Amino acid sequence: MIEHRVRVHPSSDRLPRQEQLAWKLALTATSDAPQDPQAAAMAVNRVVDNAAVAVASLTRRPVAVARTQATAHAEPVGRGASVFGSGARVSPEWAAWANGTAVRELDFHDTYLAADYSHPGDNIPSLLAVGQHTGRSGADLLRGIIAAYEVHVALVKGICLHAHRIDHVAHLSAATACGLGALLELPTETVYQAVQQAVHTTTATRQSRKGEISSWKAYAPAFAGKVAIEAVDRAMRGEGSPSPIYEGEDGFLARMLNGSDSDYAVLLPEPGEPRRAILDTYTKEHSAEYQAQAVIDLARRLREKTGPLERVRSVVLHTSHHTHQVIGSGANDPQKYDPSASRETLDHSIPYILAVALEDGTWHHERSYAPERAARTSTVELWRKITTVEDLRWTRRYHDPDPLRRAFGGRIVITFQDGSVMEDELAVADAHPAGARPFDRAAYEGKFRTLAEHIVTPDGQDRFLSTAGRLAELSTDELTGLFPTVDTEAVARHDAGLPKGLF
Repeated sequence: MIEHRVRVHPSSDRLPRQEQLAWKLALTATSDAPQDPQAAAMAVNRVVDNAAVAVASLTRRPVAVARTQATAHAEPVGRGASVFGSGARVSPEWAAWANGTAVRELDFHDTYLAADYSHPGDNIPSLLAVGQHTGRSGADLLRGIIAAYEVHVALVKGICLHAHRIDHVAHLSAATACGLGALLELPTETVYQAVQQAVHTTTATRQSRKGEISSWKAYAPAFAGKVAIEAVDRAMRGEGSPSPIYEGEDGFLARMLNGSDSDYAVLLPEPGEPRRAILDTYTKEHSAEYQAQAVIDLARRLREKTGPLERVRSVVLHTSHHTHQVIGSGANDPQKYDPSASRETLDHSIPYILAVALEDGTWHHERSYAPERAARTSTVELWRKITTVEDLRWTRRYHDPDPLRRAFGGRIVITFQDGSVMEDELAVADAHPAGARPFDRAAYEGKFRTLAEHIVTPDGQDRFLSTAGRLAELSTDELTGLFPTVDTEAVARHDAGLPKGLF
């Protein structure tokens, strides 16, 4: 790997484009490199994972709204891209919008946490849409996915956005533009311009993940993907972009991040080095914010020991700064303790998640968030006894450069009414690559079958998994098989009840 220093430069420097981060990202995407077999196999896993969470969310309102918006932009026969839950082929940027929302809605697919946050699987809907629309093969799609993950992970490792309350989709849009460049085998110059346009137009604040969290949390990455496609389209037509977008004196670093003193290090592969960053990422076993994954597993373990929870006086989770400040009581969001809060808010409330997991000893992507579940008297009583505190040991482990030491869990201390104390800790989720039960292909397929039950027939499940398993060999026409067959007429009847918009 090569370390690239990224700093602010005055316009008078006329920073050569070959020295700009956007160019180096584009070069990473467009340079030839041998394909790593493990990375290719993991890309298949993530295609399966995305489809699993997408079909499970088909009738959820944000997904239905995005789908009805997309299907108003139909393409002629032989062009366009597929939409989960619909038989229509639509313009690729609108397919990316609908499918990106379906993938993100349940907060249940892959993640990578480092200096910043990310869900690298959010790249896949845009790449698949453009691949279908432009007649590309499964091998082309695979190349694009691996490139997008490489760029996305590099940015998340090197540049922290959340410290400045900038939403993490700014890194996503750059990665998607690079993935599209690799998919389409575009010139480096074209990808460079697209990256800069995408970053410039998808920089937003983190209010989408603060306070009363709305459906925009699901829409935000889909919007970034849609914008990245449009940026690539303009760049292919010869249009330029704000440059240098990262290093300029009024650019991303100077005005959104650390200002004129910005100094970041981004690690990118050497020429000819295989792209393996996808192997650093991990998926979720539970439908909740990733930093809650290990806590749910730990709560399940504690549930067997606690006895009646009415005996509990307090529960304190000792954890990292990130977990405490973002989904814990350190966020100072009263909504995180509100039984009437939105699902999006509850899946970013570790006090709520911990209360339900302690009571139920399990977690479910729908039942655990049901309004009647959140309002249960015993749950509310326990919930309001739960707080988080930052523990520097866990903060250091969260940022440990060694993947085998890096941890996203914490230590739970339960104090009972009689003064007795029970405590236990868990560093990483069971499904994490360093966890007790790392997710393998069988686990990904099992997750798909569980989420697709009663939505996709058993035969349809088999066909999808067979198709996804042959990703590198798929023809253009076979890419349609990456969309599991569902009852599209039933989905359309559901969508017909939605309020109408402009389209």
